Amino acid sequence: MKINPNGFREYDARWIFEKDIDLDGITNLGKGLGTQIIKHTNNNNPRVIVGHDYRSYSEAIKKALVNGLISTGCNVEDIGLSLSPTVYFAQFNLNSDAIAMVTASHNENGWTGVKMGIKKGLTHAPEEMSELKDITLSKKFIEGKGFVKNIDNFKENYINNLIKNNKIKKKIKAVVACGNGTASVFAPEILRGIGCEVVELDCKLDWTFPKYNPNPEDLKMLHAIAKTVRDHNADIGFGFDGDGDRCGVIDNEGNEIFSDKVGLLIARNLSLEHQNSKFIVDVKSTGLYAKDKVLLKNKCETIYWKTGHSHIKRKVNLEKALAGFEKSGHFFFNKPLGYGYDDGINSAIQICHLLENQGKKMSEVISDLPKTFQTPTMAPFCKDEEKYKVIDEIVKKIKSLKKQNIKIDNQLINEVLTINGIRFTFLDGSWGLIRASSNKPSLVVVVESPASDERKKKIFNFIDNLLQDTGKIGEYDQKI
Repeated sequence: MKINPNGFREYDARWIFEKDIDLDGITNLGKGLGTQIIKHTNNNNPRVIVGHDYRSYSEAIKKALVNGLISTGCNVEDIGLSLSPTVYFAQFNLNSDAIAMVTASHNENGWTGVKMGIKKGLTHAPEEMSELKDITLSKKFIEGKGFVKNIDNFKENYINNLIKNNKIKKKIKAVVACGNGTASVFAPEILRGIGCEVVELDCKLDWTFPKYNPNPEDLKMLHAIAKTVRDHNADIGFGFDGDGDRCGVIDNEGNEIFSDKVGLLIARNLSLEHQNSKFIVDVKSTGLYAKDKVLLKNKCETIYWKTGHSHIKRKVNLEKALAGFEKSGHFFFNKPLGYGYDDGINSAIQICHLLENQGKKMSEVISDLPKTFQTPTMAPFCKDEEKYKVIDEIVKKIKSLKKQNIKIDNQLINEVLTINGIRFTFLDGSWGLIRASSNKPSLVVVVESPASDERKKKIFNFIDNLLQDTGKIGEYDQKI
């Protein structure tokens, strides 16, 4: 039995299959999760929805997980090939006690994992993950007798739910790119169903991911969408990740729009009808939300919070916010727009509503926002065992620089936010972020400047020098 303790991440579990975990390890994870669900629901036979993404080994992993769950007394309802949001929706639609989705999301082939949750619309937070890790590794398992049954054709319930309330009259030509991942069997049908003319790109299921990883932050995927938008004279391009909970956007001219700015456009559009609303955004997101003239005019409040789908979901729920937005492309729509969880296809639908309401092209809508110079999300390698210590060291250094009034590119740091790593902001609105990745052995670096591309680069160089000085940093996945 093999199970690497580092696979228990902040809000889900991820391992390289066979290297870091084997099928017996997955079964023990199922036993741990089943024990935890029974404990928290006070139910000896709780109902648990399970689904899996389209990777060559996902069904075998799901079977091993299910074996563990039913050995504790859980009654499993298997909805088959799914997106993460399909499983989240199933918990509401079928009124189950908990969910477990076998997916490694956008991670490269070889990775596997599980996203799990007990309270409806929420996934595990660090406290639940810590408890699950303890139960699983110490083998404190409950024994019981559960069963598994298949729920056939549940996919149609999810598809019809998104289509029925979201019909559009405006003809929108949309490129729909799925990177040959699981969204291929959901996104084109749903967007056609609401009234879009759909141009499919890499929408045939292929678990080898022959062109690129289905990840809407991956520049290779974004460039492929941009070319297809231009070639087909499309109005918009959508790119979905491996488990369909994120969406990347390309405008009608083939330009990538960072997801935090897409979120701001959606927030603006929603604020017209939903005044006095709250929006939650993650610390990687643009600084424009805080002082946006449309949001302020409509008396809307924006709260910056911890990065991570589980953290933002919980904050949206706690604050009763209308929506939440992450720079990575996780968007969360609360009632009346959704159930509060992240759904990439619902995000695409909200953008279609925006285009219909505004009566403008996407390039015109985005040009209404003040211009800023942003880096992509960059991830320098840093060992799981060292990354949090490195962040602690960086936080101390930056706080010390602020205290000493030391300038970076002739600018004083005037604000420091340490809710998740450190985000430091300058008087001109420029900012930099350094935090530990929640699901990989790496750090996360983002920089934005409303002043100039040059200032953006200088702040990044300042961050990079701080990181290199630690001696704990490896190669970046991408770098400006």
